[in-house]
Amino acid sequence: MNNTLVTIIGALIFFALIMLSVMMHELGHFIPGKLFKVKVTQFFLGFGKNIWKTQRGETEYGVKIFPLGGYVRMLGMYPPHKEDKDTWLKRVADSAREAEWDEITDEDLESRRMYFQKPLWQRMVIMLSGVMMNILLAFGLFLGVNLAYGAEQSSTEIARVWECIDPAADICTPTPAASMGLQVGDRITAFNGTTFERWDDLTAAIRANGDRSVQLDILRDGAPMKLPKVQGMINTVNDPDNPGQTIEVGFLGVTSGYEMVKVGPVQTLQEMWTMTSESVKAIVKLPVTAVTMIIDMVTGQPRDPNGPISIVGASVIAGDVAAADAPASTRIAFYLRLLAGVNLFVGVINLVPLLPFDGGHVAAGIFEGIRRGFAKLRGKPDPGPADTAKLLPVTYVVFALLCLIGITFIVADIIAPVRLN
Repeated sequence: MNNTLVTIIGALIFFALIMLSVMMHELGHFIPGKLFKVKVTQFFLGFGKNIWKTQRGETEYGVKIFPLGGYVRMLGMYPPHKEDKDTWLKRVADSAREAEWDEITDEDLESRRMYFQKPLWQRMVIMLSGVMMNILLAFGLFLGVNLAYGAEQSSTEIARVWECIDPAADICTPTPAASMGLQVGDRITAFNGTTFERWDDLTAAIRANGDRSVQLDILRDGAPMKLPKVQGMINTVNDPDNPGQTIEVGFLGVTSGYEMVKVGPVQTLQEMWTMTSESVKAIVKLPVTAVTMIIDMVTGQPRDPNGPISIVGASVIAGDVAAADAPASTRIAFYLRLLAGVNLFVGVINLVPLLPFDGGHVAAGIFEGIRRGFAKLRGKPDPGPADTAKLLPVTYVVFALLCLIGITFIVADIIAPVRLN
């Protein structure tokens, strides 16, 4: 089959799997909502005009024209309004409240089927279950690949030694690795007298060493050796914590090898925790990253291959994987790990404590629990459920920002996609 066709088919299948993941996220809200007898009126995949819909009982199911998300509509997300001072915020909240309450009947209220009428713990379960669905999907996919195929881990065995600091220069200035005689296939066991087993730890030590002297202990063809001490060097690299910025770090001049290691649930959870930490850092920097990406596109700067991508970009990479010149097992493993990574990121970003994310509803629930607890301790009346309608202005700002960031990433993934190397 033609490689271009395989790439397109692989990308489309991956996009469909992402949409299935989105549906599973919404199902995570839908199932406990139904179990707790909340009135659920809609379960839709996508936004915009309807492509298909059907009514089953009190719930309408359907697919919309833009498959870039989904939603479950539960009645009673906003509690009844209270008499308060007339402000623009109250008017915005009451306007949204009235639009929802037009569908709420006296029977719904009497049967206590509104979302706000449910115990706080049930509401928290409903909101967190979507996130848990994505995290469980990610865990299942990662664990399946790790058990059947293995996890690719950087090893302390050297895959390449860079001879020159600047290969394009007229005069070759040897790298520290070349100067000390390090060879491809050598396995580094110690750096300046400190033993290392993990490549990440060794890299951190090399970078922290700066331009101070360097001495390595290695295994060559199974025999231990101590290489001669040489002068360390400084190199300028991209700052992983600040997109578009550079930092100066110690430099050895090698590329690590990789090894496939079959790992179980504990190591899989550790891997997911590391990825979660990196995802949190990326989420915090999303606005700055988007601005940097816009500037780079306008000025014609090359795309950062390690920067964030949209679901379009992820689908492009998945298409490249499908058409790659590699064993089928390798392609399938990479494909599934990419899908697992997307699910993990969707779960993590939905924990952001701002509406319209699930984490915004969870944060409102925590605030409600604390407020009710203080009221009870002070002998005050129950203040009732948190009124998230009053947070609508924040919701609109966050939603607009999300749209702008999403559009930026999608445009970048179309005009300058990150491709599989």
